[in-house]
Amino acid sequence: MDRSELILNKDGSVYHLKLKSENLSSTVILVGDPFRVDKITKHFDKIEFKTQNREFKSVTGYYKSKRITVVSTGIGSGNIDIVLNELDALVNINLETGEVLNSKKSLNLIRIGTSGAIQDDVPVDSFLLSKMAIDIDGFMLNYDLSTIDNKNFTKHIYENHQIQDQLYCYDCSSELYDKFNSNDVNSGITITCSGFYSSQGRSIRLSTSHKNNLSEITKIKYNNYNATNLEMETAIIYAMSKLLGHKAISLNAILANRNLEEYSMNPENTVENLIEYTLNKL
Repeated sequence: MDRSELILNKDGSVYHLKLKSENLSSTVILVGDPFRVDKITKHFDKIEFKTQNREFKSVTGYYKSKRITVVSTGIGSGNIDIVLNELDALVNINLETGEVLNSKKSLNLIRIGTSGAIQDDVPVDSFLLSKMAIDIDGFMLNYDLSTIDNKNFTKHIYENHQIQDQLYCYDCSSELYDKFNSNDVNSGITITCSGFYSSQGRSIRLSTSHKNNLSEITKIKYNNYNATNLEMETAIIYAMSKLLGHKAISLNAILANRNLEEYSMNPENTVENLIEYTLNKL
């Protein structure tokens, strides 16, 4: 492989994450905020390894004898593209030769993130599992999607659409969904947007184009699941995991309800509760 394709640091670690293969567990918790890494690892019994480069902070340790790596991705689709490519390289590429390994490894990728609900029946401070996720701005069209079987994504999943011509809906890992599902969480279709403001229909001083119109997005329904929430990473995690052969699930702390114009009075407590829920399920 051309070294300009997969760049390594002088110590042999991957370029952005500054991780080596031995630093990584097969169970990886992904968070956006680097400060959230410590909020998770404070629960660990033992810390094995730490590193940070830019917004990418990684800690590997043990929670109740289970080895876990926590990685902060930063915000948005482009950062997920970096993180998942480099995580996959750590387990499926010989970093010394650049050759793809014959025997592929599959990672369990668990996102703990924050999100805003778009349905009245998804309350602030609740938890939501992303059963499916839509890449509403088409980031994954940068990749060849033909290697994913048609049953794993669906084009034009709502009628009378006014949002995008090419939308793809990606499933989570059914195995991880069963592991993290319970009566304490909601489930639905997560809408992954490329940005926080215009892409999610927010307008402060600039008028939006209404490409991603909330009134249209809330109508999305597929296989008895409604479009439930907006965020910026899940569909890319799901799609890239399918392409690369990993398992992924996204757990969302609902901090806002856009329809009801509500925001959590104690968002830190809600995130902490979701962290504890996730760790206990692991």
